Amino acid sequence: MRKLILAIALCVYTLPVYAERLKELVSFAGVRNNQLVGYGLVVGLDGTGDQTTQTPFTIQALRNMLTNLGVQVPDGGNIQLKNIAVVTVTTTLPPFARPGQPLDVVVSSLGNAKSLRGGTLLMSPLKGADGQIYAMAQGNLIVAGAGAAAGGSSTQINQLATGRIPSGATVERAVPTLLGNGEFVQLELLKTDFSTASRVVNAINMQVGPVAAALDGRVIQVRAPLDPNQRVAFLARLEDITVTQGEATPKVIINARTGSVVMNQAVKIEPCAVAHGNLTVTIQAENNVVQPNALAGGQTAPVQNANIDIDAAGGAVVRLPKATTLNQVVRALNAVGATPQDLLAILQAMKIAGALNAELEVI
Repeated sequence: MRKLILAIALCVYTLPVYAERLKELVSFAGVRNNQLVGYGLVVGLDGTGDQTTQTPFTIQALRNMLTNLGVQVPDGGNIQLKNIAVVTVTTTLPPFARPGQPLDVVVSSLGNAKSLRGGTLLMSPLKGADGQIYAMAQGNLIVAGAGAAAGGSSTQINQLATGRIPSGATVERAVPTLLGNGEFVQLELLKTDFSTASRVVNAINMQVGPVAAALDGRVIQVRAPLDPNQRVAFLARLEDITVTQGEATPKVIINARTGSVVMNQAVKIEPCAVAHGNLTVTIQAENNVVQPNALAGGQTAPVQNANIDIDAAGGAVVRLPKATTLNQVVRALNAVGATPQDLLAILQAMKIAGALNAELEVI
């Protein structure tokens, strides 16, 4: 009976170990997205387009489009159009995409258009990094924002200069994707870690045999079948293998602009003493006017006085015990009673003193 109670107690107080599927930890070499970008015209705007006098490239794009359609626009003249806008069109070409596959696109204003709401994107080619056209985009924009102006007052909700076109692009050219090199497929860890790489190799070899070997702390080489159908089934089996990641490196992320502090569960602190006090400087201005007597011959003049008060609040010395879990670390830091902005300086001082077992990263 005692042995049973001891076994139950060990199960209750043992820290949980979480295993993740391999597809959540790695990516397959060569299987990647490709960014596409294009330049186009949005028409049909209700007077909210570009001011063509300030954006001459809008007129240039309009002339080029009309010339391609067989319409000759005479040179010179002051063309004033308020219902068109030049835009950039962006999308992501997923791996294994084939011609005819639809893609969602994001349309963003390049000029000074007030709103793209209600506009229609004319056919725009989307190019990759190599300058080749991989998709064509066209369609009606969906803008989540709304705005109105009247009598010198205006109001706006969300962004009006950016919109989306669901399934607004069609793939015209496929990007060759090589799923492996010969008989080998390389797995790339999303985060470089030698412990995790070793555990992935051991998990694969235990499940499917001695086919995996780690090349470094990020890349794992796996022998896979040569037949495409068998290779896909083999990689699908690899994706479902569960692996426990190596322990994370203790890290504290500090955002000096907002005063935010984020730390992971591996952060630990050693026993130390912290004294924290606040220094407050208050400046109060008093504006007076000096009015001379009627026969004094002087002039009325403003006089500015300032009262300066310095308040140095004393801070008691707080002893922080050793903390090995995230919950203990949070409780120990809360005992100091510092604001998040003050905590930035305290954590840096604790790191220099050797009391903080974590890597500080300022963003």
